[in-house]
Amino acid sequence: MMKLRLGVSDDPTALQPSLSDCLGAMLKQAEALMQQVLQGLELGTSATGPQRLAPLQAPQVRAAVLGLEGKAAAVKHSFVKELTRLVYEGGGKDQTATEVLRFQDLQLFEDEELDQSIEIARAQQEVVLAVDDTLPPLDALISTMLGWRTIQPGLNPLRPEVFVRALQHTLAEHVAETGAREVLITPAAGLLGVNLRKLYRELADWLRSTGVEPAVPVGGRINRATGASGAPVTDTVAKTLLTLDRLRKLLAGDFDQPRKAEFLHTMPASMALLQDLKKTDELVKRLEQRKKPVVVVEQPVDMLADAAREPPATGRIGQQLGEEVVRLMFDNLLEDRRLLPTLKRELKVLEPAVHRLTKEDSRFFSDRNHPARQLLDRIIQRSLAFPSEEDAGWPRFLESLQSVSRWLESKVMDADTFGEMLDELQAQWTEQDQGARQKREEAARALLHAEQRNLLAQKLASDFADSLGGLDVADFIRDFLKNAWAQVVAEAQLSCEDGSPDPYGYRAMVDDLIWSVQKTTAQRGRARRLVQMIPGLLQRLREGLGRIGYPQELTQRFFDHLITLHRAAVQEGRDASIQAAADAAWSEQSQFPEGAEEDLQLWLDSSEAQESGFIEEEADLDTDYAASPEAPRQEALRAEQDTSRARQVPSQAPQAEAQAGLVPEDLRIGAWVEIRIKGDWVRAQLTWCSPHATLFMFTSIGGAAHSMSRRTMEKLRTGGQLRVVAERPVVDEALDQVARAALKNSVGRPPE
Repeated sequence: MMKLRLGVSDDPTALQPSLSDCLGAMLKQAEALMQQVLQGLELGTSATGPQRLAPLQAPQVRAAVLGLEGKAAAVKHSFVKELTRLVYEGGGKDQTATEVLRFQDLQLFEDEELDQSIEIARAQQEVVLAVDDTLPPLDALISTMLGWRTIQPGLNPLRPEVFVRALQHTLAEHVAETGAREVLITPAAGLLGVNLRKLYRELADWLRSTGVEPAVPVGGRINRATGASGAPVTDTVAKTLLTLDRLRKLLAGDFDQPRKAEFLHTMPASMALLQDLKKTDELVKRLEQRKKPVVVVEQPVDMLADAAREPPATGRIGQQLGEEVVRLMFDNLLEDRRLLPTLKRELKVLEPAVHRLTKEDSRFFSDRNHPARQLLDRIIQRSLAFPSEEDAGWPRFLESLQSVSRWLESKVMDADTFGEMLDELQAQWTEQDQGARQKREEAARALLHAEQRNLLAQKLASDFADSLGGLDVADFIRDFLKNAWAQVVAEAQLSCEDGSPDPYGYRAMVDDLIWSVQKTTAQRGRARRLVQMIPGLLQRLREGLGRIGYPQELTQRFFDHLITLHRAAVQEGRDASIQAAADAAWSEQSQFPEGAEEDLQLWLDSSEAQESGFIEEEADLDTDYAASPEAPRQEALRAEQDTSRARQVPSQAPQAEAQAGLVPEDLRIGAWVEIRIKGDWVRAQLTWCSPHATLFMFTSIGGAAHSMSRRTMEKLRTGGQLRVVAERPVVDEALDQVARAALKNSVGRPPE
């Protein structure tokens, strides 16, 4: 399939493939891959033989296999077409529930959608088990080709899930009978996995033979919901997980029919949260194994003796589920390594109060805006702003938690009680954050003005470029007009209150500047006019740059060359040394390669940079760290200590919606990151993004701002100096992880 570059005389890197070459090589094998799956299914339907498969012997299944064989060309075409689409979309935006399943969405799933998710998960398990040994090396090589220094398995466009989804799509298109398709998906995925394993190995060998170096693993795989290191690839699907069918039956009362009506009103709430917790399999087993209550004829009892007895072993099943859910929820939070030990102790103190609440208020399970849920979420979110208990603000935060503990002794523990606790905490935090909020707003205003100026400058630069079209002008003049002077004119227009398009005449000066440096300009009387024009022109140029505080060092080259050209023009070639210097200045190439102008135009003046903590790309990137051989080991150690969180800032919600598609998926407003700046790791939250997503501002809990351009942010991420440690609220992440685990864990057991 792929030619290995071997031999002493060969230069492995001479014909090193691109990512596109790699994807194309794999897609060329897609038709043959599907052909092998079809052949395997056909052999599996044989009445006898070593490759006979019992599940394929049913008449409707055999008929489905024969139907696939009869239209093999169409089946292979569908598979190749869908696989190509998914690969070039990086996995596609319509990802299956096995990848993007979220707790709050699970209860909205129709039966057909849930069954399809389980169907795909079963297939995925078969494929991943088959490629377990060949996938990690390929992930490392593909990550390098994607530009990452560390392994990013989820970004591999050839990951197993993509092939599974293409297979599922193909079977759904060509096998109409649902029951037959459900039987076929697992053996078909097994055949796909066996052959895909060979392709993965061959593709990895090919890439290594051409000199592609594998990316570096960093601290194992990170489970963002718990902050814990992951295990090998198979661990995510190989274990037997909670069966959604069984859980739904249990919560619908199928295991306790006589008492169904008694707890019906609590079931949707408990179900929603049960599907988000890690240890629900244990809960389901325990509840199923409990003895059913025996109905007996009522007998007179001694009330005093009855009061002294132990409570019945089994109470209302709905209440039991609620109690178990709360206990498991707190167990899950206490296992989260991002939570500091002192906070976990405070959560343990809070747990009995939540138990008391849920006995009377089942809305806790289903309503994300329930005051008790909000209280837990806000406490955890704020705590994760502190990397350690030694941080200066941690004692004050802990004191605020302890100040509301008096509510826990209240005889009535209802939603209003938790609402009062939340209001008290929020009032304290608002007062503490007042100064930081003011700094953040001032920084955001400065950055917003900078983006507006830069966007306007880009438009002006395009206009200036059109004005220069067809004219014989030196590159350094083009550079100056499209960068520094475009900023000057843009700032003048933005600062003008009467709406004048050229309040200081800076734009009109462009024509004079261009005329003064053209080689083809008519020479008659030119020297005399230049002598009159040059002093005022230079003065106005410096004045305009001074208005925006443009650094002199960025324009010194321009003025040196401009003065040289003017001197040569005035001398009219009589001074050979001056003319030679002018010719040299004229021949210098542009400092801004074509196509890079948009990135290089982004500039902030000194006041804007200071207010927003702007990180200059060249000045502040920790290049020594990024290049250090110790970096991978240090990254691994840091990964083990990740203690970050994310929260959605309510005031930023509309902005976040407007920026959909502009901001990276894992860097939405509220995402928590760690940034390495000048040798130190800084914990900060993405609190603001400019409307056009050209500028980003991260803020620490103390209010210190760290802003940067998109270019700088991407460079930091590529170099491993900015990493997202929590992009969503911790509670939501934990619930989502368990919802996906519940789905994947369903594949090990047949539906009941």
